[in-house]
Amino acid sequence: MRRNLLFIVLSAFVFVASEASAEDRPNILFAIADDASFPHMGAYGCSWVKTPGFDRVAREGLLFRNAYTPNAKCSPSRACILTGRNSWQLEEAANHIPYFPAKFKTYAEALSENGYFVGKTAKGWAPGVAKDANGKRRQLTGKPFDKRKLKPPARAISSTDYAGNFVDFLDTRPKDSPFCFWYGCLEPHRAYEYGVGARLAGKKPSDLDGVPAYWPDEEHVRNDILDYAFEIEYFDSHLVRMLAEVEKRGELDNTIVVVTSDNGMPFPRAKGQAYEISNHLPLAIMWKKGIVKPGRVIDDYVSFIDFAPTFVEIAGFDWAKIGMSPSPGRSLTDIFRSEKSGQVNPKREYVLIGKERHDIGRPNDQGYPIRGIVRRGMLYVENFETSRWPSGNPETGYLNCDGSPTKTAILEARRKNGKSVHWDRCFGKRSGTELFDLERDPDCVQSLAADAGSQSLKRELRELMMRELRAQGDPRAHGKGEIFDNYEYANRGQQNFHGRYTSGEKLRAGWVNRSDFEKEPLDDPPKPKP
Repeated sequence: MRRNLLFIVLSAFVFVASEASAEDRPNILFAIADDASFPHMGAYGCSWVKTPGFDRVAREGLLFRNAYTPNAKCSPSRACILTGRNSWQLEEAANHIPYFPAKFKTYAEALSENGYFVGKTAKGWAPGVAKDANGKRRQLTGKPFDKRKLKPPARAISSTDYAGNFVDFLDTRPKDSPFCFWYGCLEPHRAYEYGVGARLAGKKPSDLDGVPAYWPDEEHVRNDILDYAFEIEYFDSHLVRMLAEVEKRGELDNTIVVVTSDNGMPFPRAKGQAYEISNHLPLAIMWKKGIVKPGRVIDDYVSFIDFAPTFVEIAGFDWAKIGMSPSPGRSLTDIFRSEKSGQVNPKREYVLIGKERHDIGRPNDQGYPIRGIVRRGMLYVENFETSRWPSGNPETGYLNCDGSPTKTAILEARRKNGKSVHWDRCFGKRSGTELFDLERDPDCVQSLAADAGSQSLKRELRELMMRELRAQGDPRAHGKGEIFDNYEYANRGQQNFHGRYTSGEKLRAGWVNRSDFEKEPLDDPPKPKP
């Protein structure tokens, strides 16, 4: 009886928040790491990363096992979070380093206009330029709080005192206003101080439970992964401080805490691509007043476009009335209200992923368009322009892949040996379609797309994917995908990098190693379509 009463009360809280006083509306703390893949948090059983903050949110809330970003690159992924729309529905904002269209309002802007005190620290929506119709710069994630600095533990880590800036934000908040804060950590984005994981955290290469099949298993690669782990732990340390601060102020019970990342780890074949390591991300959500039966592990497929509808609903506002553009995202409150673990809502059985143009480095600033669907443990990927290099042209440094010891090791092995399976998997050209069984092949190295026994499943997944994309107005699904290649970069200095490099300017991008640039274009014909 008491359990049923509790359920009724919580349901009422979620659905009549608009009738509650402003101080009863939940606070929102959104914590986003920069480039961290699933399952690299302690709550998932990852032994070589220690994340007590994330683990607490999972333990006292919900741990999601199937959360995906629609687009595995910083600015398009964050645009999906903020608008509730897939990247192919966001015009210029589908690309990296774009002009953010004035027509799309973010949940942070909407909440700010409707009684919430909204702020952020460090990286909000970026990189790119966002201005309104009058040319005024927009604050897509809220007012910046970035004044506090500290001495970071390693050379490559930001000096921003994320948690200290959160304290300043809370101290500035008007009395009785609910808050919405974006903790935009700059870690574990590149660059790293090599060896810091071993030197400062005592991590050893042998601590890893293996190396993915698309990278060579050698000491430099293992240390690179440990340095990545060290920076995840730094992100988490500020989350711990933030949780303690909200708790000290007596507001943790009515604060929804969301912890995730924007895209996969900054390694070859991960960030900027469309595989499991690219789009599958960690997610934990805590809300003591609004989540029934905390401690559950959720298997439903959740997309980043679900965050904005969730925040708007729990704040008690009508999506359309506060000026938000239509969203295919679905509020997560059905999962909050349930007592079930595992699959809660049978309709949450798939997510869509994809990409258009990311970093510079191809002729005429072309992108590498992909669409994909993850459904019931299967990943189907369609590569639309197989004559292009998926990570950028070799002679311009494979610019859609951050420089790293791992990247350099793969490139040098190919130059030395003339061929390399790791280079093929990370940088080589691809077939038109790919199909992976994620349970048996989480590294996505054995495509089933050409197998006779997989053709029915492949057709089924493609038909579902294309039906959804057409319904969402995706230009690519309507034969008008060239529009994405014609949008300008917001940073005009990066326009036509390929042309500048090949014409003799010898430009060097700052985020890749000098040795990553091939001396001459490589002759690697496209693979046949299966």
